[in-house]
Amino acid sequence: MTWWGTKETTIGLPVQTETTVAGPATMIRLNEIEKFYQHGVGRTFVLRRITLDVREGEFVSIMGPSGAGKSTLLHILGMHDSVWGGEYYFLDQPVHRLARKERAELHKRHIGFVFQSYHLLDNLTVYENLEIPLSYRNVRKSERESIVCDVLDRFQIVGKKDLYPSQLSGGQQQLVAVARAVIAKPSLILADEPTGNLHSSQGEEIMELFKRLNTNGTTIVQVTHSERNAAYGNRIIQLRDGWLVN
Repeated sequence: MTWWGTKETTIGLPVQTETTVAGPATMIRLNEIEKFYQHGVGRTFVLRRITLDVREGEFVSIMGPSGAGKSTLLHILGMHDSVWGGEYYFLDQPVHRLARKERAELHKRHIGFVFQSYHLLDNLTVYENLEIPLSYRNVRKSERESIVCDVLDRFQIVGKKDLYPSQLSGGQQQLVAVARAVIAKPSLILADEPTGNLHSSQGEEIMELFKRLNTNGTTIVQVTHSERNAAYGNRIIQLRDGWLVN
């Protein structure tokens, strides 16, 4: 995007000059990402030559049939999977060159993840599960209490705060998982079928929440089979048999 400004010459006459306005910075840059499993002398590829940019503030939906590699790609973006080929830059950091501890620190500082299977810690209460991402970011205990109570109220799960995951329904566990992902205000939210275990009204509330977060600057990448959920974003990526097809 450009606009035209003016500057004065030595004789006082205006001359047009071109000024370039930078767009949003690139948060994620993937180059030739591949993932495969070795079977003797053969290989089964899950992802093939994925080259993709995601800019700060985008809301991207990844779609495709089961087995297309959607969740695998999301776990690579979330730095949970370290066994793959190619280049991955996150906020200009070369993830493919970082040690495991460095990747974990980058994830903790910037990324919130909503897993399809919740991944709540069974030996911790709802309150304690929500508190963990804040402790990673060295938030003081008094501040953590205030933030957790606010999120419990926003998600209408105050009455569940002392329960353990095994005492919750699937939908309630998913609500806690979403709350945990957003509580520390990450710059990137990765969501794997975030409304898969929710009633339609709850699912709509979660998607509206994501939309508000995105409007306020949070970058979101979700995996979904739902065209309705995908429509909340501003870009759809299609995967087929591990290939980016659009």
